[in-house]
Amino acid sequence: MNKLQEEIAKALTQLSDKSLITEAILTKKIRQNLKIESKNKAGLSFTDVEEALSFIEENNNLHFSLHANSANDLLIKAAENTSLLDTESRKRRLSSQKSMTLLTEADIKNALSGKSGRGPKAKGKRTEKKSLNINRSYDDWEQA
Repeated sequence: MNKLQEEIAKALTQLSDKSLITEAILTKKIRQNLKIESKNKAGLSFTDVEEALSFIEENNNLHFSLHANSANDLLIKAAENTSLLDTESRKRRLSSQKSMTLLTEADIKNALSGKSGRGPKAKGKRTEKKSLNINRSYDDWEQA
């Protein structure tokens, strides 16, 4: 398991007392645990969530069922037996996640190392603003 999957598993065990855990609640818990300020609207990779669920089932004997709503958001419910998405829902989620902003392994590594993950701030303006004087070229023409 990579660091992201470990953080997902950690957050799921912390939230295991809830009967329904949405993807937004799960990512919020991960950001709180790691004190990540950016990527507030980020989702999670489906494969990472699957790996974390199987890890939790093996080690903590907790069982969750995985569902996707009509907007392809992941819903995780406490259950008797672990069940994953059916093939159609899985395919839909994987195709929609290509256009989503996801919490990545690099974000986790940056948070653990203390980096913000953002590039350097721009100093000053990028381009100089010049005003255009339309009468200047007309005055030049009359003088000639």
